[in-house]
Amino acid sequence: MCWLAREEKHPTDAKEIIKDPMILEFLGLRRESAYYQKDLETAIITHLQDFILELGNGFAFVARQKRIHIEGDEFFIDLVFFNRLLQCFVLIEIKTTKLTHQDIGQLQMYVNYYDRYEKQEFENTTIGILLCTDKNDAVVKITLPENNSKIIASKYQLYLPTEQQLIDEVKKEIEKLSKRETDI
Repeated sequence: MCWLAREEKHPTDAKEIIKDPMILEFLGLRRESAYYQKDLETAIITHLQDFILELGNGFAFVARQKRIHIEGDEFFIDLVFFNRLLQCFVLIEIKTTKLTHQDIGQLQMYVNYYDRYEKQEFENTTIGILLCTDKNDAVVKITLPENNSKIIASKYQLYLPTEQQLIDEVKKEIEKLSKRETDI
C-alpha cells in the first residue's frame, strides 16, 4: 500500500486540495440559531479531527488566535495549519457573513507576514483561506491579482443541502453548461 501512496501525484496548487464548499455539519451548530465567529471557531476546535478531514490531506494544526505584532499593532489569525504535502503554512480566517474585499485584504496581510517572518527558506509560500457563508466570485477575482495562488475563498455550509436545493443546483449547472455550448 505504501508504494501506491508514494506514486500518487502530489498537489502543486492549494486549489487542488481545498474544498469549496466545505460542509461543516459535524460542528453541531443549530440551524435556526444565530452564531458568532467565536462560536464557529470554538466548534471547529472542539471537532478539530473532523475539520482537518474536511479540509483535505496533509493538514496539521499549529495555532488558534495566533497573535502577531506589526509595528505596535496587534492582530489575531483565527487558525494556523501546516500542510505537509504542499510544504507550507495555511492560515484560515473565519467570516460568519458574506465575504468582502476588506476581508481579502486582511488575510493578504497575514499571508505576507507569514511569508516574510515565519516561513523557513525550504517551505513554500503561505496560503490563506477565507471561510465565509457567502461570496461573490467576481469580487474575489477582481480584488486579488490575476496570478493569485495564495488566497482562496471557500464557502462553508453548516448543513448538507436539502433534496430540493440539490435539484435546484443541478438545474443551475445544466443551464450554465447549455449556455457555454451555445456560446461556443
